[in-house]
Amino acid sequence: MSYLNHVLQPGETVRYQGSVHWILYLPPIFLSVIGAVAAFTGPVGLIVATVCFAVALVVALRAWFIRWTTEIAVTNLRVIYAQGFIQRRSVEVHMDKIESVDVDQSVLSRLFNYGNVTIHGTGTTLEPFRGIDRPIEFRNQVTAT
Repeated sequence: MSYLNHVLQPGETVRYQGSVHWILYLPPIFLSVIGAVAAFTGPVGLIVATVCFAVALVVALRAWFIRWTTEIAVTNLRVIYAQGFIQRRSVEVHMDKIESVDVDQSVLSRLFNYGNVTIHGTGTTLEPFRGIDRPIEFRNQVTAT
């Protein structure tokens, strides 16, 4: 059972459901390409390729696990961000407590449509939600009335 389904209140509806962007898979893809190129360079290259593929597999599994265990949602009442499997970290901000929403995107993140979103609440600033897929759409759902 997902965290989101577990914490929804009666009458609360989900307006937006997001995730962490697939860009997390870029490092293992690059490592795999390096490993494939190294595999054709001889016996030493095979050792390098084996190491590259092993590290790429571990990094890809980590990226998959992060995407699988991260839930991001905007409901009609609050913003919900939960991450983790055994040790869960969750942030829930009620809509009436949100002052502003900042979106930070580099050139690369604008091209691939991901970024960091920071929600400023009354009295406190939350740490940014990093690597969010479609951050502008997320912000628009938070700031929509």
